[in-house]
Amino acid sequence: MKARRNDDAAQPETNEVFRLEEFLPYRLSVTTNRISRLFARRYNQAFGLTIPEWRVMAVVGRFGTLSPSAVGERTAMDKVKVSRAAAGLVTRGLLKQTQDPTDGRGRRLQLTRKGTTMHQRIVPMARELESSLAEGLSRADWTALNRAIDRLGAHLSSIEGDDPGEATD
Repeated sequence: MKARRNDDAAQPETNEVFRLEEFLPYRLSVTTNRISRLFARRYNQAFGLTIPEWRVMAVVGRFGTLSPSAVGERTAMDKVKVSRAAAGLVTRGLLKQTQDPTDGRGRRLQLTRKGTTMHQRIVPMARELESSLAEGLSRADWTALNRAIDRLGAHLSSIEGDDPGEATD
């Protein structure tokens, strides 16, 4: 085996067998999908919401009136998912969609009174589920995980530049 320099310590040798189960992007994706399924089951049972619907409600509830594009940017969801989630929420009377007064073709999304009430009930559940996840780690590990995710996100932004492309979730 050839000697590695210190800065190469995290890089696998090119002749090593590729193990998908050890590949960080795959591991992050699997973990994220498992967490999303947990949240989806709880939100569906309690409120009849899908994950995309919950995400739309969460960002509109936090930021107020937003365009569908802004919702997509803040949730990392593509236009189709945002549109379908918004349509479902409008149908249920949880969200209202209005024309953007500054752009005749644009739309604005805002929670209705009913949507605001539901949002206020959902947030504590989200925090409870996050706390449940945190119980699996020490406080130091939880803090380190959040710091690492922030740093990785910042690094991804520097790699992607100003145009991260279409979100796939």
